Amino acid sequence: MTDELKTRLYHKLKAYHQENLLQYWDELDQTQRQLLADDIDSLDLQYVTQSFEKVMQTGQSHSQKKDDHILPLPEDVYCTLPNVDSHRQDWQTLGLNLIADNKVAVILLAGGQGTRLGVDYPKGMYCVGLPSGKSLYQIQGERMFRLQQLAQERTGKKGTIPWYIMTSQHTKQQTRNYFEKHKFFGLNEKDIMFFEQSTLPCFDFDGKIILAAPDKIARAPNGNGGLYSALSNCGILKDMQDRGIAHIQAYCVDNILIKMVDPVFTGYCASKNADCGAKVVRKVDASESVGLVCLCDGTYQVIEYSEISKEMTEKRNKNGELMFNAANICNHYFSYDFLSQTVSARENELPHHMARKKIPYVNESGQTVKPETPNGIKMEKFVFDVFLFSKNFAVMEVKREDEFSPLKNKCGTGRDCPETAKAALGKLHGRYILEAGGKFVTKDGKEISDTSRYSILTLAR
Repeated sequence: MTDELKTRLYHKLKAYHQENLLQYWDELDQTQRQLLADDIDSLDLQYVTQSFEKVMQTGQSHSQKKDDHILPLPEDVYCTLPNVDSHRQDWQTLGLNLIADNKVAVILLAGGQGTRLGVDYPKGMYCVGLPSGKSLYQIQGERMFRLQQLAQERTGKKGTIPWYIMTSQHTKQQTRNYFEKHKFFGLNEKDIMFFEQSTLPCFDFDGKIILAAPDKIARAPNGNGGLYSALSNCGILKDMQDRGIAHIQAYCVDNILIKMVDPVFTGYCASKNADCGAKVVRKVDASESVGLVCLCDGTYQVIEYSEISKEMTEKRNKNGELMFNAANICNHYFSYDFLSQTVSARENELPHHMARKKIPYVNESGQTVKPETPNGIKMEKFVFDVFLFSKNFAVMEVKREDEFSPLKNKCGTGRDCPETAKAALGKLHGRYILEAGGKFVTKDGKEISDTSRYSILTLAR
C-alpha cells in the first residue's frame, strides 16, 4: 500500500514538477507519510502552480509604471467631509435606520499576528498603553455596542449588527478565546461569527513548493482578499442572506480610529445605490508611501505608490492640490448583492500578489531552518481588488486625524506604532470634549487655550 501511495503521489506531483515534496518519504514513518499524503491531496496543484506562474509574471512587469493608464476619481463618485455637512445628517439618519432595521453587518479582517509589534498573539488583542488597558478588540466591540444603542435611541427600534470576524489558522482560537473571556464586550454571542481564511502553499523562487517539515507543506494565509472565497466556504453569505443583510462594511483590525459601521458612510453609499465604496484620507505629502484609489483603464482600483512615477505622484490639479490624493485606509462598503455576485461568479478573476518572505524550510539534513533573508514567495489576494468589478462606486474622503491611525510597528519606531496610535486616540477624544463645550484647565483652574498639541491623556494628568 505504501509503495502504491508513493507511486500515485509521485505521478500526481510530476505533472506539475513538484516531485520534491516526496524527497523525505523513505525516512518517514507510516503516520507521517499519511499526513504528507493528505497534505498533498488537499492541494489543487493546477490552480496553485498556475497562480504562481501568473504572480511571477505580474511581479516581473510590476516595475512598469501605470502613468498612462490612470485618472483621478470623477467628482460624481467622490465626496469630502466636512464639505458636505448639509447632507451629513440625512446620511446618518438613513444609516441609523438601516441598522435599526437589521440591514447592516460588519466584517473584520483579523488574520494578522502581532509579529511586527513584537508579540506572539493576534494584533486585535494588543493594547497601545491606554490607562484603561483596552485592546483594539475591546475598543471596537464597545463602539459596536454603543452604535446599536444610538440607533435604538434615534429610531425606537432595537436592531443588531452582526460582526463577522475573519481570522487565520494561527489566530482563530486565540481570538475566540479572547472574546469569550471578555464576554463578547457586552454584545450578543450569537451575533459574532468567527471564520477562517484559506491558505496557499509557499513557493521558492524556482517555483518549487516548500516543505516546512519533512511531512508538512509550508503554507500561508491567502491575504485579506481571501475574504471572498471564505464568505462562501464558511457559510457567511448564507447567514447574511438569512438575516436579510443588505449593506456591509469591511475593515482591518489595526486602525485604532476606525469608524466601523459608520452610519454616515453607510447612508451615503446606500443613498447613491452604490455596490462598492471606500473611505480615503488625503496624502500627507506627495512622497507618502500609500495605495491610491483612482481610475485605471476605466475601472476603480487601488494603485500602489511604486506603480506611479515621481512626476505623476507630484502632479497637481488647477486648485494646486495633488491630482492623485485619495489614500486607501481599508474601510470599505459593499452591498450584499455585489458581494454575493462577486463571490459566486468572479472570485477566481481576482489576481494574486507576490510577497517575498522569510519562509521556514527543510534543509538537506531534514531539519527545519528559519532563514535570515527572504527565500520564497507567498501569494496573497487584496480585499480592494474587487473594486474593479464595481458598476456604481462611491468614495468618501474623511479627516485623517479623525479616522486613521494604523498600528503596524513596535514601540519606539516613531511611526504607525503604539505611541502614535495612543496619541491619536487621545487627541480625538480631546476634540470631542471641546466640541461638546468642555474645557481643559491647569491644576490651578486656568483654562488651556491651545490644546492642539496635547492629547487628552496628557491634559488629564
